[in-house]
Amino acid sequence: MNFTVRQLYLDSPAAVIQPSNVDDLAKRPRRALQRIDRELSRRNFRTALSLLKHLQRQPDGLRAFGTAKQVPKKLSSLDESLINGADLSYLKPTVDLVMDSIKSCFQCSSQEQVSSKGYKADLRKEINESSPSYEDYRFLCLHHEAGHFLIGYLLGVLPKAYKIPSMVEFHKDRFAAGSVDFAGFDFLQSNVRRIANKALNNFSCIVLGGLVAEHLQFGCIEGLYFDVDKLNKVLRWLGYTETQVDDQVRWATLNTVSILHRHGETRSRLAEAMASGRSIGQCIDTIENSVLGKEI
Repeated sequence: MNFTVRQLYLDSPAAVIQPSNVDDLAKRPRRALQRIDRELSRRNFRTALSLLKHLQRQPDGLRAFGTAKQVPKKLSSLDESLINGADLSYLKPTVDLVMDSIKSCFQCSSQEQVSSKGYKADLRKEINESSPSYEDYRFLCLHHEAGHFLIGYLLGVLPKAYKIPSMVEFHKDRFAAGSVDFAGFDFLQSNVRRIANKALNNFSCIVLGGLVAEHLQFGCIEGLYFDVDKLNKVLRWLGYTETQVDDQVRWATLNTVSILHRHGETRSRLAEAMASGRSIGQCIDTIENSVLGKEI
Protein backbone atom coordinates (compact mmCIF):
# COMPACT_ATOMS: atom_id res chain seq x y z
CA MET A 1 0.00 0.00 0.00
CA ASN A 2 1.47 3.33 -1.05
CA PHE A 3 1.21 5.18 2.23
CA THR A 4 3.32 8.24 2.84
CA VAL A 5 6.10 7.38 5.28
CA ARG A 6 5.95 9.81 8.18
CA GLN A 7 8.66 10.90 10.61
CA LEU A 8 10.46 8.04 12.33
CA TYR A 9 12.01 8.37 15.78
CA LEU A 10 15.40 6.67 15.58
CA ASP A 11 17.65 5.55 18.39
CA SER A 12 20.65 7.25 16.81
CA PRO A 13 20.53 10.81 15.43
CA ALA A 14 23.00 9.74 12.75
CA ALA A 15 20.83 6.86 11.57
CA VAL A 16 19.69 7.00 7.95
CA ILE A 17 16.51 5.48 6.57
CA GLN A 18 17.54 3.17 3.75
CA PRO A 19 15.20 2.47 0.80
CA SER A 20 14.73 -1.09 1.99
CA ASN A 21 13.43 0.21 5.33
CA VAL A 22 10.94 2.46 3.55
CA ASP A 23 9.78 -0.43 1.36
CA ASP A 24 9.32 -2.58 4.45
CA LEU A 25 7.18 0.10 6.09
CA ALA A 26 5.03 0.33 2.97
CA LYS A 27 4.50 -3.43 3.00
CA ARG A 28 3.30 -3.58 6.62
CA PRO A 29 -0.30 -2.48 5.98
CA ARG A 30 -0.51 -4.88 3.05
CA ARG A 31 0.70 -7.78 5.18
CA ALA A 32 -1.88 -6.85 7.81
CA LEU A 33 -4.61 -6.87 5.15
CA GLN A 34 -3.46 -10.33 4.07
CA ARG A 35 -3.92 -11.48 7.65
CA ILE A 36 -7.41 -9.97 7.65
CA ASP A 37 -8.14 -12.03 4.53
CA ARG A 38 -7.02 -15.18 6.32
CA GLU A 39 -9.25 -14.46 9.31
CA LEU A 40 -12.22 -13.78 7.02
CA SER A 41 -11.62 -17.06 5.19
CA ARG A 42 -11.80 -18.80 8.59
CA ARG A 43 -15.00 -16.89 9.40
CA ASN A 44 -13.26 -15.19 12.32
CA PHE A 45 -15.12 -11.95 11.65
CA ARG A 46 -14.55 -10.36 15.05
CA THR A 47 -10.82 -10.98 14.82
CA ALA A 48 -10.73 -9.54 11.31
CA LEU A 49 -12.58 -6.42 12.45
CA SER A 50 -10.26 -6.05 15.45
CA LEU A 51 -7.23 -6.25 13.15
CA LEU A 52 -8.76 -3.67 10.83
CA LYS A 53 -9.38 -1.23 13.69
CA HIS A 54 -5.85 -1.79 14.98
CA LEU A 55 -4.46 -1.03 11.53
CA GLN A 56 -6.63 2.07 11.39
CA ARG A 57 -4.92 3.46 14.50
CA GLN A 58 -1.40 3.12 13.11
CA PRO A 59 0.43 6.31 11.97
CA ASP A 60 0.56 5.07 8.37
CA GLY A 61 -2.51 2.88 8.60
CA LEU A 62 -5.95 2.99 7.07
CA ARG A 63 -7.53 6.44 6.84
CA ALA A 64 -10.80 5.76 4.99
CA PHE A 65 -12.44 3.11 7.16
CA GLY A 66 -15.38 4.68 8.96
CA THR A 67 -14.26 8.26 8.30
CA ALA A 68 -16.68 9.46 5.61
CA LYS A 69 -18.07 12.95 6.11
CA GLN A 70 -21.80 12.47 6.54
CA VAL A 71 -24.94 14.55 6.14
CA PRO A 72 -26.32 15.58 9.56
CA LYS A 73 -29.29 13.40 10.48
CA LYS A 74 -31.46 16.44 11.22
CA LEU A 75 -31.09 17.63 7.63
CA SER A 76 -34.05 16.44 5.55
CA SER A 77 -33.56 18.53 2.43
CA LEU A 78 -30.63 19.91 0.46
CA ASP A 79 -32.56 23.18 0.26
CA GLU A 80 -32.39 23.74 3.99
CA SER A 81 -28.75 24.51 4.65
CA LEU A 82 -25.14 24.07 3.70
CA ILE A 83 -23.42 20.92 4.90
CA ASN A 84 -20.21 21.70 6.75
CA GLY A 85 -19.97 24.89 4.71
CA ALA A 86 -20.35 23.11 1.36
CA ASP A 87 -23.28 23.76 -0.98
CA LEU A 88 -24.59 20.37 -2.13
CA SER A 89 -27.69 21.66 -3.88
CA TYR A 90 -26.30 20.36 -7.19
CA LEU A 91 -27.04 16.83 -5.90
CA LYS A 92 -30.76 17.57 -5.57
CA PRO A 93 -31.80 16.21 -9.03
CA THR A 94 -30.08 12.89 -8.27
CA VAL A 95 -31.56 12.67 -4.78
CA ASP A 96 -35.05 13.47 -6.09
CA LEU A 97 -34.86 10.83 -8.84
CA VAL A 98 -33.65 8.14 -6.43
CA MET A 99 -36.36 9.06 -3.91
CA ASP A 100 -39.06 8.95 -6.61
CA SER A 101 -37.95 5.44 -7.61
CA ILE A 102 -37.86 4.27 -3.99
CA LYS A 103 -41.33 5.66 -3.28
CA SER A 104 -42.73 3.92 -6.36
CA CYS A 105 -41.43 0.61 -5.04
CA PHE A 106 -42.79 1.30 -1.56
CA GLN A 107 -46.23 1.95 -3.05
CA CYS A 108 -46.15 -1.26 -5.05
CA SER A 109 -45.10 -3.21 -1.99
CA SER A 110 -47.68 -1.69 0.36
CA GLN A 111 -50.54 -2.09 -2.13
CA GLU A 112 -49.45 -5.62 -2.92
CA GLN A 113 -49.95 -4.95 -6.59
CA VAL A 114 -46.98 -7.10 -7.53
CA SER A 115 -45.14 -9.94 -5.93
CA SER A 116 -41.37 -10.04 -6.04
CA LYS A 117 -41.67 -12.85 -8.59
CA GLY A 118 -44.09 -10.85 -10.72
CA TYR A 119 -41.93 -7.75 -10.54
CA LYS A 120 -38.89 -9.75 -11.56
CA ALA A 121 -40.80 -11.23 -14.49
CA ASP A 122 -41.86 -7.75 -15.66
CA LEU A 123 -38.31 -6.49 -15.29
CA ARG A 124 -37.00 -9.47 -17.26
CA LYS A 125 -39.40 -8.67 -20.10
CA GLU A 126 -38.41 -4.99 -20.11
CA ILE A 127 -34.68 -5.71 -20.16
CA ASN A 128 -35.00 -8.51 -22.73
CA GLU A 129 -36.87 -6.12 -25.02
CA SER A 130 -34.09 -3.53 -24.76
CA SER A 131 -31.55 -6.34 -25.29
CA PRO A 132 -28.49 -5.03 -23.44
CA SER A 133 -25.43 -7.20 -23.82
CA TYR A 134 -24.42 -9.63 -21.10
CA GLU A 135 -21.23 -7.58 -20.72
CA ASP A 136 -23.27 -4.43 -20.11
CA TYR A 137 -25.40 -6.11 -17.48
CA ARG A 138 -22.36 -7.53 -15.69
CA PHE A 139 -20.79 -4.05 -15.77
CA LEU A 140 -23.93 -2.67 -14.13
CA CYS A 141 -23.83 -5.45 -11.52
CA LEU A 142 -20.19 -4.64 -10.75
CA HIS A 143 -20.93 -0.99 -10.04
CA HIS A 144 -24.01 -1.90 -8.02
CA GLU A 145 -22.05 -4.21 -5.72
CA ALA A 146 -19.09 -1.78 -5.58
CA GLY A 147 -21.57 0.84 -4.33
CA HIS A 148 -22.62 -1.45 -1.48
CA PHE A 149 -18.99 -2.33 -0.65
CA LEU A 150 -17.65 1.22 -0.75
CA ILE A 151 -20.39 2.90 1.28
CA GLY A 152 -20.12 0.17 3.92
CA TYR A 153 -16.35 0.51 4.23
CA LEU A 154 -16.42 4.31 4.39
CA LEU A 155 -19.07 4.11 7.13
CA GLY A 156 -16.98 1.66 9.16
CA VAL A 157 -18.74 -1.63 8.38
CA LEU A 158 -16.44 -4.49 7.37
CA PRO A 159 -17.32 -6.30 4.12
CA LYS A 160 -16.68 -9.98 4.84
CA ALA A 161 -17.36 -11.49 1.40
CA TYR A 162 -18.69 -10.59 -2.02
CA LYS A 163 -19.82 -12.37 -5.16
CA ILE A 164 -19.87 -11.15 -8.75
CA PRO A 165 -21.49 -13.56 -11.23
CA SER A 166 -19.26 -14.76 -14.05
CA MET A 167 -20.09 -14.23 -17.71
CA VAL A 168 -21.07 -17.91 -17.88
CA GLU A 169 -23.60 -17.32 -15.09
CA PHE A 170 -24.97 -14.23 -16.85
CA HIS A 171 -25.39 -16.19 -20.08
CA LYS A 172 -27.43 -18.73 -18.14
CA ASP A 173 -29.42 -16.06 -16.30
CA ARG A 174 -29.17 -12.37 -17.07
CA PHE A 175 -30.49 -11.76 -13.56
CA ALA A 176 -27.74 -13.72 -11.83
CA ALA A 177 -27.37 -11.99 -8.49
CA GLY A 178 -24.26 -10.41 -7.05
CA SER A 179 -23.89 -9.76 -3.33
CA VAL A 180 -21.75 -8.16 -0.63
CA ASP A 181 -21.99 -9.54 2.91
CA PHE A 182 -21.10 -7.38 5.91
CA ALA A 183 -20.12 -8.11 9.49
CA GLY A 184 -22.30 -6.59 12.19
CA PHE A 185 -25.82 -7.03 10.84
CA ASP A 186 -26.76 -10.04 12.99
CA PHE A 187 -30.07 -8.38 13.82
CA LEU A 188 -31.31 -9.47 10.37
CA GLN A 189 -31.33 -13.08 11.60
CA SER A 190 -32.78 -12.37 15.05
CA ASN A 191 -36.11 -11.38 16.56
CA VAL A 192 -34.71 -8.28 18.26
CA ARG A 193 -37.01 -5.30 17.74
CA ARG A 194 -34.50 -2.68 18.88
CA ILE A 195 -31.49 -1.71 16.81
CA ALA A 196 -28.85 0.89 17.67
CA ASN A 197 -29.37 4.07 15.65
CA LYS A 198 -25.88 3.90 14.18
CA ALA A 199 -26.37 0.31 13.01
CA LEU A 200 -29.71 1.17 11.40
CA ASN A 201 -28.29 4.28 9.74
CA ASN A 202 -25.35 2.30 8.33
CA PHE A 203 -27.65 -0.48 7.16
CA SER A 204 -29.98 1.99 5.43
CA CYS A 205 -27.13 3.64 3.53
CA ILE A 206 -25.49 0.33 2.59
CA VAL A 207 -28.76 -1.07 1.23
CA LEU A 208 -29.20 2.04 -0.94
CA GLY A 209 -25.53 2.13 -1.98
CA GLY A 210 -26.03 -0.14 -4.99
CA LEU A 211 -28.99 1.82 -6.32
CA VAL A 212 -27.25 5.16 -5.91
CA ALA A 213 -24.09 3.82 -7.60
CA GLU A 214 -26.17 2.64 -10.57
CA HIS A 215 -27.79 6.03 -10.92
CA LEU A 216 -24.52 7.94 -10.65
CA GLN A 217 -22.82 5.66 -13.19
CA PHE A 218 -25.63 5.03 -15.68
CA GLY A 219 -28.39 7.55 -14.95
CA CYS A 220 -30.88 4.76 -14.29
CA ILE A 221 -31.60 1.99 -11.79
CA GLU A 222 -32.20 -1.69 -12.62
CA GLY A 223 -31.63 -3.59 -9.34
CA LEU A 224 -34.26 -1.53 -7.58
CA TYR A 225 -37.06 -3.59 -6.08
CA PHE A 226 -35.08 -6.13 -4.11
CA ASP A 227 -32.89 -3.70 -2.15
CA VAL A 228 -35.77 -1.31 -1.48
CA ASP A 229 -38.03 -4.15 -0.37
CA LYS A 230 -35.35 -5.33 2.07
CA LEU A 231 -35.06 -1.87 3.66
CA ASN A 232 -38.82 -1.41 3.78
CA LYS A 233 -39.33 -4.75 5.53
CA VAL A 234 -36.72 -3.94 8.21
CA LEU A 235 -38.25 -0.52 8.94
CA ARG A 236 -41.76 -1.98 9.12
CA TRP A 237 -40.50 -4.80 11.33
CA LEU A 238 -39.15 -2.13 13.70
CA GLY A 239 -42.59 -0.53 13.85
CA TYR A 240 -41.74 2.66 11.95
CA THR A 241 -44.64 4.88 10.90
CA GLU A 242 -44.99 6.22 7.35
CA THR A 243 -43.44 9.53 8.42
CA GLN A 244 -40.53 7.80 10.18
CA VAL A 245 -39.89 5.58 7.16
CA ASP A 246 -39.88 8.60 4.85
CA ASP A 247 -37.49 10.54 7.11
CA GLN A 248 -35.09 7.60 7.44
CA VAL A 249 -35.03 6.82 3.72
CA ARG A 250 -34.67 10.46 2.68
CA TRP A 251 -31.72 11.01 5.01
CA ALA A 252 -30.08 7.74 3.92
CA THR A 253 -30.50 8.74 0.27
CA LEU A 254 -29.01 12.20 0.90
CA ASN A 255 -26.09 10.73 2.80
CA THR A 256 -25.37 7.96 0.31
CA VAL A 257 -25.58 10.22 -2.75
CA SER A 258 -23.29 12.76 -1.05
CA ILE A 259 -20.62 10.17 -0.19
CA LEU A 260 -20.65 8.16 -3.43
CA HIS A 261 -20.73 11.26 -5.62
CA ARG A 262 -17.56 12.41 -3.85
CA HIS A 263 -15.83 9.09 -4.53
CA GLY A 264 -16.72 8.28 -8.14
CA GLU A 265 -13.14 7.43 -9.12
CA THR A 266 -12.69 5.22 -6.07
CA ARG A 267 -15.92 3.38 -6.88
CA SER A 268 -14.73 2.72 -10.43
CA ARG A 269 -11.37 1.40 -9.24
CA LEU A 270 -13.09 -0.81 -6.70
CA ALA A 271 -15.42 -2.19 -9.39
CA GLU A 272 -12.35 -3.11 -11.47
CA ALA A 273 -10.78 -4.87 -8.49
CA MET A 274 -13.98 -6.80 -7.82
CA ALA A 275 -14.25 -7.74 -11.50
CA SER A 276 -10.79 -9.30 -11.18
CA GLY A 277 -11.85 -11.28 -8.11
CA ARG A 278 -9.53 -9.47 -5.71
CA SER A 279 -9.71 -10.42 -2.04
CA ILE A 280 -11.41 -8.23 0.55
CA GLY A 281 -7.99 -7.04 1.74
CA GLN A 282 -6.94 -6.16 -1.80
CA CYS A 283 -10.21 -4.28 -2.36
CA ILE A 284 -9.55 -2.32 0.84
CA ASP A 285 -6.05 -1.60 -0.44
CA THR A 286 -7.59 -0.27 -3.68
CA ILE A 287 -9.92 2.05 -1.75
CA GLU A 288 -7.17 3.36 0.52
CA ASN A 289 -4.81 4.08 -2.37
CA SER A 290 -7.55 5.84 -4.30
CA VAL A 291 -8.54 8.22 -1.50
CA LEU A 292 -5.01 9.37 -0.67
CA GLY A 293 -4.95 13.16 -0.57
CA LYS A 294 -8.72 13.45 -1.00
CA GLU A 295 -11.56 14.47 1.27
CA ILE A 296 -13.30 11.40 2.65
